[in-house]
Amino acid sequence: MSTFKNFNSVKEIQETISKVDAVLFYFNTNSCSVGEAMEPKVFNLIKTSFPKIEFHTIDINFQPEISAYFNAFVEPTILVFFDGKETVRRSRNISIFELEETIKRPYQLIFE
Repeated sequence: MSTFKNFNSVKEIQETISKVDAVLFYFNTNSCSVGEAMEPKVFNLIKTSFPKIEFHTIDINFQPEISAYFNAFVEPTILVFFDGKETVRRSRNISIFELEETIKRPYQLIFE
């Protein structure tokens, strides 16, 4: 299930992480052309290959306390949590193929 939600605090994110089996957070800004170009590709990957992962975007400029809490200062940064634990972290030059391969194993362990 891919969804978009506007998070206003670290507590809201922590609640989401604890309530769902898998969630991906995409940290980005509107001023990053690379991040803007990657977002639909990552969203499509999650929607088609890993449909049970929730997908959320977080704008680093509007949520600095959230990005500071998660040490996501570089754009884009992708964090994937499985069973409440950070399992995948990728920043800057992100390969969609590598991201898919990295997510595949924990996803299969939990959902298949």
